[in-house]
Amino acid sequence: MPPDNEAIAEQVFVALADPTRRAILAELAARGPVTATDLAARLPITRQAIAKHLTLLSDAGLVTAEPGERRRVRYRLRSAPMRVAQQFLAALARDWDGALDALKNHLET
Repeated sequence: MPPDNEAIAEQVFVALADPTRRAILAELAARGPVTATDLAARLPITRQAIAKHLTLLSDAGLVTAEPGERRRVRYRLRSAPMRVAQQFLAALARDWDGALDALKNHLET
């Protein structure tokens, strides 16, 4: 995996490590673009805490901020970084599958 993709995958994993950020991503996936205020109304944390989590998610490339009406910023889910992380995990799974198959074959002989 190219170094840039490895860094992207790392940022995604750091972002996904927090349950609040996972909840924010789930809300965006279910409802589409929303404001930080909308998210704060749906989740049990303050708007200021939501804003901090959105900044980290934005830094990881998982959300993008879009200007809305009356200067309200709406956040939209971005799937590209998640696909990079999935590719990273798939590569690890292939490596493990090969090693486990070899071990199984060795133990059976």
